[in-house]
Amino acid sequence: MKNTVKGLIGLFAALAGLAQAQDAPQLDLQRSKLSAGMHQISVQIAQAPNERMIGLMFRKDMPQTEGMLFVFEQASMQCFWMKNTLLPLTAAFVADNGEIVNLADMKPQSTDPHCSTKPVRYVLEMNQGWFAKKGIKAGFKLAGEPFAR
Repeated sequence: MKNTVKGLIGLFAALAGLAQAQDAPQLDLQRSKLSAGMHQISVQIAQAPNERMIGLMFRKDMPQTEGMLFVFEQASMQCFWMKNTLLPLTAAFVADNGEIVNLADMKPQSTDPHCSTKPVRYVLEMNQGWFAKKGIKAGFKLAGEPFAR
C-alpha cells in the first residue's frame, strides 16, 4: 500500500509537471545552424512528436535570426496552425535537399491550417516577414547539417 501511494504521488507530480510544461515555451531543444545564402539562422530542432506538437507555442518573442526547424521521419504533406502561438510566423515547407517548396504566413492564435504543396520532411518557422525581407521565396535552397544527409 505504501509503495502504491508513493507511486501515485510520483505519477501526479509527473502529470502536474507535464501540464505546467504545456503552458510554457520550450527553450531547451537541440540547436543547429542553417544558412539562407549569406544569412545565418540559429534554429531549435523540434524532432520528437511532443516537441513538434508544442513548437513555438507560448513564446512571447523570438530574435530575428532565430527560428524552429520541425523534422519529420519521412516526407509527407505537412499542415501547421497557430493555436496557442503568440507570434506571427512564416512557415517554410522544405524538401530533403533544403529547397523551399512553399511559404505560408500564419496568424497568431488561429486554427487555420497552412499546408505544404507537396510532401516535405522539414518545416522552418521564422518571425513573419523574415523571408520576404531577405528576398527568399519558393525554390530558394537552405543549407545546413539537416539537409546534408
